[in-house]
Amino acid sequence: MSKGGARTRSGPPPDPNALARERDAGEWTVLPADGRAGVLPPWPLLGESPRETQLWTQLWTKPQALMWERNGSHFEVALYVRRLVEAEVPDSPVSLGTLVRQMADSLGLTTPGMRANRWRIAREEPPAAAVPLTAARSSRARLKVVRDGGV
Repeated sequence: MSKGGARTRSGPPPDPNALARERDAGEWTVLPADGRAGVLPPWPLLGESPRETQLWTQLWTKPQALMWERNGSHFEVALYVRRLVEAEVPDSPVSLGTLVRQMADSLGLTTPGMRANRWRIAREEPPAAAVPLTAARSSRARLKVVRDGGV
């Protein structure tokens, strides 16, 4: 078991709606829900299987790909793809599955990974007419007066 220090999933998750504090002045990056468009980066590793090509193409259309491109994470994404393909094989080691999950966290492909990287995907706003508005009632208006001995 590890000793001391912060861990990715320890403590409460960061709240993107919280007020900025001195100790927590990091900004959240909002990624467009449409994802990344444009030319697919070339595969950076030696050799490429058809399954790796398929996953590589899918991953580079995700919103997180904008940050990978900005940070130059091409090798990290390629290594993730290669390990994921290896983990898909029946009877692959459990440790490989653990590594793939950790890599997915690091790349922001999981919910905890998105939180750790302080990334959010922009939501599509529903039309205003689709949300019915109800008049707020006060708590006093919801009370019922009961007389002595009567209901």
